[in-house]
Amino acid sequence: MIPIKDINPSSSTPIVTVSIIIICVLVFIYELFLGPYNEIFIRMFGVVPYEITHGVDVPPPNPLTPYGNLISYQYLHGGFLHIIGNMLFLWVFGDNVEDYFGRLKYFLFYTLCGIIAALIQVSVYPEATIPLIGASGSISGVLGAYMLLFPRAKIVTLIFIFIFISIVVIPAAIWIAIWFFIQFTSALISMDSLSMGGVAWFAHVGGFLAGIILTILFGPRKGRKREREIFGLKY
Repeated sequence: MIPIKDINPSSSTPIVTVSIIIICVLVFIYELFLGPYNEIFIRMFGVVPYEITHGVDVPPPNPLTPYGNLISYQYLHGGFLHIIGNMLFLWVFGDNVEDYFGRLKYFLFYTLCGIIAALIQVSVYPEATIPLIGASGSISGVLGAYMLLFPRAKIVTLIFIFIFISIVVIPAAIWIAIWFFIQFTSALISMDSLSMGGVAWFAHVGGFLAGIILTILFGPRKGRKREREIFGLKY
């Protein structure tokens, strides 16, 4: 289930969303040029749960401190599929959320979702020494906001069924609910593993829930109507 675009026009240019995409792509290109040294770079600027829970800096030395990496890790990616998938999701869902919050508040929202997502992952795997990287936690927060703010928007989606490919239009609330169900069940299944590895499912779950809560707390940009309704509930 791959989102192609949403049918939900934005009233402003998504400068922050585009800027984040550009920065992530540039950092990824830099990673490619590092070659075998990229692993050191990832360990320097990714989130290592053991460093967070013990307050230590495991070599190689970290110029930002382990806690500064709660921000830097959001701009690192581990491969082409990783960055393409994340940037596609951010491009599809980010513009409307940015338009709702305004640029500065949206950037703060995005960053906080990423921080909270990482801390949730760390809380589940406190002794892990594998670096956590990627914008997935932040973007999961964007999806949480989108579901709350635009549940009736339509998502043009590419679906693969065995050898068949189909393009369908799905309401955002249903699309994101399916996505979250997959993340949540995958997180529960991953708990059988004693060490963090592969996809950081709990970061996705934590970022999504953080996005919903922060959307309610932050409210819209100045001059935009606050009241929204979802499933008959107004806030």
